[in-house]
Amino acid sequence: MLFDEIATLFKKHGFNLFMVGGTSRDFLLERKVTDFDFATDATPREIKEFLPDANYRFSEFGTVSLKVDGNLVEITTLRVEGEYIDYRHPGKITFVRDIKLDYKRRDFTINAIYIDYNYEVYDFCNGLSDLKAQIIRVIGDPNIRFNEDPLRMIRAIRFKLKLGFEFDHQLEEAIYKNAHLISKLNPQKVVAERNKVPKKDREQLNFFLTKYKL
Repeated sequence: MLFDEIATLFKKHGFNLFMVGGTSRDFLLERKVTDFDFATDATPREIKEFLPDANYRFSEFGTVSLKVDGNLVEITTLRVEGEYIDYRHPGKITFVRDIKLDYKRRDFTINAIYIDYNYEVYDFCNGLSDLKAQIIRVIGDPNIRFNEDPLRMIRAIRFKLKLGFEFDHQLEEAIYKNAHLISKLNPQKVVAERNKVPKKDREQLNFFLTKYKL
């Protein structure tokens, strides 16, 4: 697997690499992995020492990208985030070494499962249980998380359509309550998120956008 190759390289230089987000989620669901999102305890500056040709355009946010066998790989340094300042981005980012600190910034429990070099699974918010129960649940208070980034509401619908999962009732209530916040976002960002939904699911997407008044 592509992960093994990159994780071995990081291990060789004294750092850890984890599958996370949609990568670990789809791996555990035994679905085809098409997005390669990894997390590491190495900072972009440390990564550059052994991956000098990677893309460091967004390194200030902790994200390094590279192409491996035609696949786009995104590697993000473990971090904690300060308060969100514009309904989209945190005002401050601090790099950390501990996945127990990193997971709290993520959106949904099923996207916050870490798998390391030895394929040991780390789950701090019952993401595995939600995977088994086929539930989409926000990490923390959904009202707070949607106020941080309203685009998460459309992301929740996208994952519902992709996976066929159900919403946690608190998540659904929070979408109804916070739907008006979508107007705070750059319309292009909203369109881009909607366009991530395959064409075959666009009708269902429009149904839910209408239902929740998004």
